[in-house]
Amino acid sequence: MTRPLPQLTFDNEFFWTAGADGQLKILGCRDCDALIHPPQPVCRYCRGHNLAPRVVSGQGILTGFTVNHRFGFPDLPPPYVVAQVAVAEDPRVRLTTNIVECDPDELTLGQRVEVLFEKIEDVWLPMFRPTGQTEPADLPADEIAPTDFAKHVRPMLTPDKFEDRAAITGIGASRIGRRLMVPPLSLTIEACEAAVADAGLTFDDIDGLSTYPGIDTAGMGEGGVTALEGALGLRPTWINGGMDTFGPGGSVIAAMMAVATGLARHVLCFRTLWEASFNQLMKEGRLAPPMGARTTSWQMPFGATSAAHTLALNAQRHFHRYGTTRETLGWIALNQRANAALNPTAVYRDPLTMDDYLNARPITTPFGLYDCDVPCDGAVAVIVSAVDAARDLRKPPVLVEAVGTQIIERTDWDQTTLTHEPQVLGQSAHLWSRTSLRPEDVDVAQLYDGFTFNCLSWIEALGFCGIGEAKDFLDGGRNIARDGVLPLNTHGGQLSHGRTHGMGLIHEAVSQLRGEAGERQVPDARVAVASSGGLTPSGVLLLRTDS
Repeated sequence: MTRPLPQLTFDNEFFWTAGADGQLKILGCRDCDALIHPPQPVCRYCRGHNLAPRVVSGQGILTGFTVNHRFGFPDLPPPYVVAQVAVAEDPRVRLTTNIVECDPDELTLGQRVEVLFEKIEDVWLPMFRPTGQTEPADLPADEIAPTDFAKHVRPMLTPDKFEDRAAITGIGASRIGRRLMVPPLSLTIEACEAAVADAGLTFDDIDGLSTYPGIDTAGMGEGGVTALEGALGLRPTWINGGMDTFGPGGSVIAAMMAVATGLARHVLCFRTLWEASFNQLMKEGRLAPPMGARTTSWQMPFGATSAAHTLALNAQRHFHRYGTTRETLGWIALNQRANAALNPTAVYRDPLTMDDYLNARPITTPFGLYDCDVPCDGAVAVIVSAVDAARDLRKPPVLVEAVGTQIIERTDWDQTTLTHEPQVLGQSAHLWSRTSLRPEDVDVAQLYDGFTFNCLSWIEALGFCGIGEAKDFLDGGRNIARDGVLPLNTHGGQLSHGRTHGMGLIHEAVSQLRGEAGERQVPDARVAVASSGGLTPSGVLLLRTDS
């Protein structure tokens, strides 16, 4: 299978075919002179509609790059360089591309580059090469400085918080394993049955269903609400599912709003992953690959097929600006593995050393094997109930202190925050605007770790250390150990327990607050924070006990 080529559409054909004339064209606003990418029908800066493609010089600044070692295609074998280039005429526009005709070891941030084109079928892919100029340019300024996101948070509209009317009353998980080779819906039902029993309810009590993302391609679950309702014969009053929500935890936040407004009393939230079996069946030729020959992605034609490539660029810029190192990320991986050793359901429990981490095979620089989470099969379910109904259930409810959901930065993967995972800084600032509690009140943190750098971004964004101070905070791993100042991902996280896309983090937060975490229990845990993944709109929850 060759790399997917761009699907030509009315709004993008000018970009992908301009190379036939040796030109680079970007959509421009004639009212405010801004460049707009990806193309939109309106200018995001002045909201004008006077837009037209504009020929630009093809000169740019290298604002990020990663050397991909793991992923690839027959016509784009690794290693190759995935990069972001800021367009000289308007550095707010960053193009995902490949850097060619160079030694990757000689690339530096701020390097000046120029466009050249590679024709494949009916498209001309804009690649870039170094110009030979030795004087580096400054990187583009942040649209919003990482320290300034709180200034853009909208104040609460009312002191009456919807969070006060919702509680988590049940949790459940299915078997979790690398390649279970069972139907994904069977895992969903296992987790849901466990959560319903944990809450002391029956399926007849469930009047709401909520999931993320609700699709079943690429091992992304069982098929959503429709599949589960069809299997169990439920009659929900309210349902929810989809990608445009606050990350995987968005299904739980939506459920809180449903019970707070009286649409439902008990909402069953669920998330199923089937990636390990899905990938194996693809290798055996029993399932078709999810990607077609054409794509609407602006990244995939350049071999940027994974979130790893995007986050690697942000990690590299964090290294460049703040002095972060691979060892900094390594302490996160080692911490999660140490916690997983005490969790019998974790996929990987063997000891991990810093040498193991640093010497593991590279994936896409600066990420190696142990920076990446573990594809697995498994499902997690959470029941959200109205507080007045929760008091009479089997176990004390876990209360919701606050949520963080506000989108402040751009959601485009390559046009957004430079030095942190996108969709983390704004949501974190929003969380603290909805509570009087502060970071020092948090007893356990379950922070999204699809990659180690996700976790680092949340640590800084939530204020557990200052922006750019993760290197010192994480050094030695003491602060994030179970007996440290911020016990982190106490079940092993996604890096060692398995990729359950954030729902496993909520499950562990509830287990800790109930005192049910066994050997890995943090004493007297009363406040927990749990975050979803970023890149897509994300969310973060602050949970507490009733005492």
